[in-house]
Amino acid sequence: MKKVVLAFSGGLDTSFCCIYLSRDLGLEVHSVIVNTGGFSAEELGQIEQRAYSLGVKSHTVVDETQHYYDSCIRYLIFGNVLKNATYPLSVSAERVSQATAIAHYAKQIGAEYVAHGSTGAGNDQVRFDMIFNTLIPEVEIITPIRDLKLSREEEIAYLHKHGVEFSAEKAKYSINKGIWGTSVGGQETLTSHETLPEEAWPTPVTATETRRLAIDFVKGEPVALDGMELGPVKVIQELQAIAQPYGIGRDIHVGDTIIGIKGRVGFEAAAPIILIKAHHTLEKHTLTKWQLSWKDQLAAFYGNWMHEGQMHDPVMRDIEAFLQSAQQTVSGKVFVELNPYRFTIVGIESAHDLMSSKFGSYGEMNNTWTGDDVKGFSKIFGNQVSIWHKVNRGGE
Repeated sequence: MKKVVLAFSGGLDTSFCCIYLSRDLGLEVHSVIVNTGGFSAEELGQIEQRAYSLGVKSHTVVDETQHYYDSCIRYLIFGNVLKNATYPLSVSAERVSQATAIAHYAKQIGAEYVAHGSTGAGNDQVRFDMIFNTLIPEVEIITPIRDLKLSREEEIAYLHKHGVEFSAEKAKYSINKGIWGTSVGGQETLTSHETLPEEAWPTPVTATETRRLAIDFVKGEPVALDGMELGPVKVIQELQAIAQPYGIGRDIHVGDTIIGIKGRVGFEAAAPIILIKAHHTLEKHTLTKWQLSWKDQLAAFYGNWMHEGQMHDPVMRDIEAFLQSAQQTVSGKVFVELNPYRFTIVGIESAHDLMSSKFGSYGEMNNTWTGDDVKGFSKIFGNQVSIWHKVNRGGE
């Protein structure tokens, strides 16, 4: 019997795939879930039980959390990447990491096929297909939901026919949870005007008291929270646990899909949003004007190319080298205040702060030049534009 590796989450689509691949296609199904920091041990245990109840030959958990941070998230922080100035690429980056891990696993067990539960409407189908085609071109890709063009109602009916109960109410919202945020899709996000109801958000708003935090960065990486050295992954997880109950980082992203249509998705990502804003503030104090300018341009490309699944393009390694190089002086402490549905970056402390009072205070006389120096500089700096206006004034 030929082997198929199925990217499995335990949700409706991948549950359908389990039954279809084994009973309709006669394949030996090996399910694999790639944990990118969004599952507890209990949740992983429940997903494993579900996989075996659906008849898989084997089920494997690949813990990709640390590698996901090392290979993706750290560069999103370095680049202050928010797609369309809104979305921290919670799912985009995660899918790249998951697809890569699944490709390696399929190669490891010698599978003839690899399958995923993506539909024909979104970005994930392209990300998975492209990475599988790049890393395991000899393995054939099967996509039952896309190929059969099934609605969620049809999937539920199919499962019921095969003795598998699946609640339509449970399938009302599609939730994807990882260390870099949680996405929420539902009927409302298929419209242009409706918002998600309170009950759709995975984390209820329960925190109401103002809280102040201090985040320590070393060379651009968050390493400590309120003086406790945790390491970047634990800082993200702890900050998420503290800040998400405030309702911070909730939003709906509207963007262009890889296949050229508009899409909406809800997300809650308190830790990513806070860390990106905190890191950006620290950079504005510690980097030069042109470091910031070139970083912005390269990071925008990097985020978009990652969003479109092109993580294995060698240009991404080139940009990562630049982003990491630019972090050498991005060390210090950032102070943050949390309140319901909002946060404030209060300020920073850094030995690399370019606002050092040694060189004078903004708005007052500077210690390193005189007013006459500025008069001469202004004439020289604007000289070419001044000449252009003098030469062309007669034509007005």
